[in-house]
Amino acid sequence: MTFCAAIKIQDGLIGVSDTRITSGSVRTTARKVTIHQHGKHSMFLMTSGLRSVRDKALTYFEEVVEEKDTYFDKLYKAVNSFAEQVRRVAEEDREALRKSGLDFNLYSIVGGQLEKDKEHKLYMLYPEGNWVEVPPGSPYFLIGESSYGKPIIDRVLRYESSMEVALKVAYLAFDSTRISAVDVDFPIDVVLYRRDSYEIAQHRFQREDLQHLPEWWQDRLRRSVEDMPSEWVNEAIAKLTPQK
Repeated sequence: MTFCAAIKIQDGLIGVSDTRITSGSVRTTARKVTIHQHGKHSMFLMTSGLRSVRDKALTYFEEVVEEKDTYFDKLYKAVNSFAEQVRRVAEEDREALRKSGLDFNLYSIVGGQLEKDKEHKLYMLYPEGNWVEVPPGSPYFLIGESSYGKPIIDRVLRYESSMEVALKVAYLAFDSTRISAVDVDFPIDVVLYRRDSYEIAQHRFQREDLQHLPEWWQDRLRRSVEDMPSEWVNEAIAKLTPQK
């Protein structure tokens, strides 16, 4: 499985993805985010799904970028082009996958800003090739194992959040997923884009780089539960039969 989170805040974009690849009993590490960047053309692409169809779709898309890059002056045009490649791969491989008992399940997130975009953009692409832009009220997308990390993002993240806070929240969403899903793990790849900069920064964190954070977070959670107002709890417990 996969964990990919991408966040749009007023100051820019943040993306975090794990690198765990599982095939049967074999576990390897591979990037799940790619970056296309030159001049006023800054874009990253994150994927979740079968590795074979992901690699094929990206290969086709990279060829299109080489041939038609100047056409992509707005991000949605690049998203439409990648959608065409996803449909192409689906047409070529879906039947063979079906016969093997596999689904065509490629989900993608595309973020960035091209020269005619008035602001940075974030899109999610479905396996059918249709896409949606991130909504203002819920400024993030999760693909892969999306349920475990969602609560912390919903509770904390705001469009006005700083990039520092957004990255912390994305990490905590990953950590919650890592604890509960055996196929999500370190290293993690981080991509950062500051609005109107046309420059994407990237960084990889190993487990040892962040090994102090899970214990810190777990300790704060336990303390918060203990410090939670107890009047309502005492009211319920008072109805228990006293111990003899």
